Amino acid sequence: MMQSLVDQIDALLPQTQCTKCGYKGCKPYAQAISEKKAEINQCPPGGVEGISKLAALLGVEEKPLNPDFGIEQPRKVAFIIEADCIGCTKCLPPCPVDAILGANKQMHTIIADECTGCELCIAPCPVDCIIMQEIQSPAAWDQTKANHAKERYQNKQQRLEIQLEEKSARLKKQKLMLAKLKAKK
Repeated sequence: MMQSLVDQIDALLPQTQCTKCGYKGCKPYAQAISEKKAEINQCPPGGVEGISKLAALLGVEEKPLNPDFGIEQPRKVAFIIEADCIGCTKCLPPCPVDAILGANKQMHTIIADECTGCELCIAPCPVDCIIMQEIQSPAAWDQTKANHAKERYQNKQQRLEIQLEEKSARLKKQKLMLAKLKAKK
């Protein structure tokens, strides 16, 4: 089966879903590249290697990483300073791959093997207990890990969509019940 250009581009992206490129994830960035609405040099996690692969696929010239979107860095993962965590859960929703384990008013922890290093959990933390740590024995971010991260991201998106549909159905049912009650008066 022939992959669409968007899928081919998406397959070359690191699947960190970090939004540093200016898009809400790797697939929207791939879509923008395919439509020539975005440049191939907007992905800091992909770095020089990613730019090279995209240039080869698209038959365009390589260009340096655009510093407006960040800089290429060694692989890092989030780490929660557990003594400082208040269990507010504000870090949970932004994590694109559900790599944070925790519950309300309970200490949270990062599942390091699942963390893409996107840094999206840092800003919402009201007590600044999340830091990024360079991986001591850097395991290369390879295609297997990228595919796994993409699958986790897609699973989370699907779960959120189902939850939204269920909530919408509940609200609709409640409105109908309320209308019936008002009609009886």
